[in-house]
Amino acid sequence: MTGLDGRRVYLDWNATAPLRPEAREAMLAAMDAVGNPSSVHAEGRAAKAIIEKARGQVAALVGCAPDELVFTSGATEAAALAAAQFDRVLGSDAEHDCVLAWRDEELSEDELRLKQDGRAAVMPFDDYGEESVDLIAVAAANNETGVVQNIFAMSQYSRNQEWLTVPKRWDHDPRELLTDAVQAIGKTDFSFEQSRADYALASAHKMGGPKGVGALIVRERVKIEPALKGGGQEQGRRSGTENVIGIAGFGAAAEATQRDLGKGVWDRVEKLRDNLEEALASFAPDLHIFGKDVARLPNTSCFAVPGWNGETQVMQMDLAGFAVSAGSACSSGKVNKASRVLMAMGYDEVTASSAIRVSMGPTTTEAEVMAFADAWIEHYRRRRERAA
Repeated sequence: MTGLDGRRVYLDWNATAPLRPEAREAMLAAMDAVGNPSSVHAEGRAAKAIIEKARGQVAALVGCAPDELVFTSGATEAAALAAAQFDRVLGSDAEHDCVLAWRDEELSEDELRLKQDGRAAVMPFDDYGEESVDLIAVAAANNETGVVQNIFAMSQYSRNQEWLTVPKRWDHDPRELLTDAVQAIGKTDFSFEQSRADYALASAHKMGGPKGVGALIVRERVKIEPALKGGGQEQGRRSGTENVIGIAGFGAAAEATQRDLGKGVWDRVEKLRDNLEEALASFAPDLHIFGKDVARLPNTSCFAVPGWNGETQVMQMDLAGFAVSAGSACSSGKVNKASRVLMAMGYDEVTASSAIRVSMGPTTTEAEVMAFADAWIEHYRRRRERAA
């Protein structure tokens, strides 16, 4: 028997959340909309209305004006659309691969690092020269550790944050800020307006919407050039006929997610996470929980027993009926690969190779979490006995 009562337990919500019933219903209804949303006839207007309804639903969740939201094929396209506007992008190793692909490696290595608790620290290097940063990229919440950043402080280059030091050359001219808000949206009170960021990334499938649809949120005053020339959809910012079905699901998922936030659903999930960590730590004295003492996503626990390979744990838990991960889903399948996020936080390669991530959701139950704890502890016990 595997998992709980013979069924598998899904604990990899940060990779993708199960499709919400509201999203499924909206997508099925949108399939009957035969018109092209760019057409002016009744059928086209009906399809366009579906898109604009969803735009309002997503905008309400992320805290932006509807006109500031550009629908894309996902957060990866959204990151490319924003980053392609700049020559020099600054970002730490904690960023998602879709952001790292655009950063200036030399500049980032010197000037944007992580503390061991996972928070970003911009370090002054006065001897770097007069070269400037065009775009700074800081994720609102890390997908592996769950550590939450103070995006408002980053956007203001606040000198009142003890963990943020601003290079002198930024004093005269603020740079633009991109925040990957994919994990933060729907699990925290993230608001694009309040963050003061210039760009933000969003993804439908992280909140129970369909895969293959996302959004770039763009500050109203910011102008962007489309990556592809074409029909001028999305107010000329993203050409190509919109994915009406996927966008409908995105909107419905966003509306349902906002209801969850209002009900305090994630407070319950956070208690499950804390109970899990307490159970594991009580049995494994050598357990290390990353970001434990700073603000984290309520659903995310990233931990390691140094020397117990993370990929091995993932396979053991999979065979036991539990779906967890050893890091970002976009980096999966790379056996024995150390987490670059944890390495950037200052951990050694052995520890960074030993981490696994458990991420939960609104439908996760205490029984499921404790069943996972029991399975993990049993494998931990066997490992200790073999080593004795």
